Amino acid sequence: MRILYLDIDTLRPDHLGCYGYSRNTSPNIDEIAAQGVRFNNYHTSDAPCLPSRTALMTGQFGIHSGVVGHGATAADVRIQGADRGFRSRLGAEALPMIFRRAGLQTASISPFAERHSAWQFYAGFTEMHNTGKGGGESAEEITPVVLAWLDRHGKEDNWFLHVNYWDPHGPYRAPPEFGEPFEYDPLPEWLSDEVLARHWKHPGPHGAQDVAMYSNATNPKYPRHPGEVPDRAALRKMIDGYDCGIRWADANAGMIFDKLREQGVLDDVAIIISSDHGENQGELAIYGEHATADNITTRIPMIVRWPGARAGHIDDGLHYNLDLAPTLAELFDQESMPSWDGRSYAASLREGADTGRDYLVLSQCCHVCQRSVRFDNYLYMRTYHDGFHLFPREMLFDLEADPHEQRDLAETQPELCHRAAWLLSQWHDEMMLNTNYVEDPLWTVMHEGGPLHARGRLKKFCERLEATGRAYAIPELKRRHPREFQ
Repeated sequence: MRILYLDIDTLRPDHLGCYGYSRNTSPNIDEIAAQGVRFNNYHTSDAPCLPSRTALMTGQFGIHSGVVGHGATAADVRIQGADRGFRSRLGAEALPMIFRRAGLQTASISPFAERHSAWQFYAGFTEMHNTGKGGGESAEEITPVVLAWLDRHGKEDNWFLHVNYWDPHGPYRAPPEFGEPFEYDPLPEWLSDEVLARHWKHPGPHGAQDVAMYSNATNPKYPRHPGEVPDRAALRKMIDGYDCGIRWADANAGMIFDKLREQGVLDDVAIIISSDHGENQGELAIYGEHATADNITTRIPMIVRWPGARAGHIDDGLHYNLDLAPTLAELFDQESMPSWDGRSYAASLREGADTGRDYLVLSQCCHVCQRSVRFDNYLYMRTYHDGFHLFPREMLFDLEADPHEQRDLAETQPELCHRAAWLLSQWHDEMMLNTNYVEDPLWTVMHEGGPLHARGRLKKFCERLEATGRAYAIPELKRRHPREFQ
C-alpha cells in the first residue's frame, strides 16, 4: 500500500474550494476531495503548531502529553517516568508506527521537528528529510525533494510519505512570479469599512495596527505580507497573500500528483490532506495569526481518499485530529494503544456512519490561555489569559449564524454558557482522573508567567498603544496583568 499525507501548515478549510470558498485556491486538492471523504467539523485538540502536531503524533490531548505551549515546561512531552524501559512508550505508540507495524517504509519531508525542538515528531519514521529552514521554506524548495524521493520509491509498494508545506503560514511567501491570481476577486463581505475601523482600535497583538504581533514591521523579502491593515487596499494584500500561499501549495501538490500519475500509481495511492491549525483573517480582530482557541484557529481540513472508502462523501460529525491514530489502526486491523485519547472514525470512511462526538474541548496556551467547547452550532470560549486582547472571561458564538465570530452571545445566553461550562468541567475531570500527573499544563503555563508569545511583552507594547491612539486600553491591561509591570 502507498500512502501520501499532505500536511499544509495554517490551512483554514473555508479557504478551499471543496469547502465552499468562492476563490479558486485549491483545484488539485478539490479533485482529491471529490474522490474521497471530506470532514466538515474536524479540529485540532490543542492549537497552534507544536501542541497540534504533538497531539496528532502522540494521540493524546495536551493535558495528557503536557504539550500545550510553545516554550518553557509546557513545550516538552512529559517524561514517562519509572516505568520507562530501554525505549519510551512513544517509540511504540507514535502514529507512524502504525505503518511500520504494517510493513510500510515511513518517511517525512519536513523541518518541523527542528523548528520546535519537537523530536517526538520523528518517532516512527525511518527516513527524515529536514528541508532546513525551520518553516521558512517556500513550496518550490520542498517539492524537488519530494519528487526525488518519489523517483526513488514511488513505484515501490508499501510506503507512507509525509510532506509538509508552509506557504499559507505567515509571512506569506508565494514567489513574485506567481503573480496575483486573485486581484479581481471580491474581498470578504463581512469585513466592511465599519468593521475595519473597529479593528483599527483593537489593542491586542496581531491586530490591524500590529500584524507583526507587537508592531507594524514589514520585511521586504515578503511583499505579500502587510504590517498593518488600515484600509481595503491593505486588506486585499492580506487576504490575497494568504490565498496565494494556499494556491501555491496546491500547485505544488499538483506536481506531486502528476509525478504519481506519470508513474502509473496515482489511482492506487491513499491520500490524506490536512493541517495543524487555521488562520484568523479579521476574526476576533486578529490578522494573519492563529492565536486563540476559536473555531477559525482550531478547525482544520481533513480529506481522506482511501481504498474501499466512500467517494464524494461529506462527514459533518465532530472529530479531533488525535482521532486519526485509532482510525488508521482500525483500518490496518491493529489495536488502539492504551495511551491514545482518540476515537476511530473508520466507519465514517467505510460506511458513511456517524462517528462524531457530542462535543469537543479545544485548547490554546501559546498566545493566550483559553479552553473552548464546540457543541451543537455553538462555540463557548473561556479565557484564563487574554494575551492582551481584553477578551472577556466567557464568550459564546453561534457559528451557523455568525461564522466569523462577530457577535458575542455570552451575556444574552447564560444558560448555554452554563451548559458549556459544565461540559468543560466534565471533560477536565475525566482528563485529570486518567493521568498520573497532578497539574493541568494550562496552569503550568499560567504559573510560569503566561503564554510564551505574551510573556514580558506588555510593558513595551503599552508604549506603542500610547503612540497609536489606543491608550484607553492601558489601565485595564495593567489591572489584568500586574506581573508584567513588576
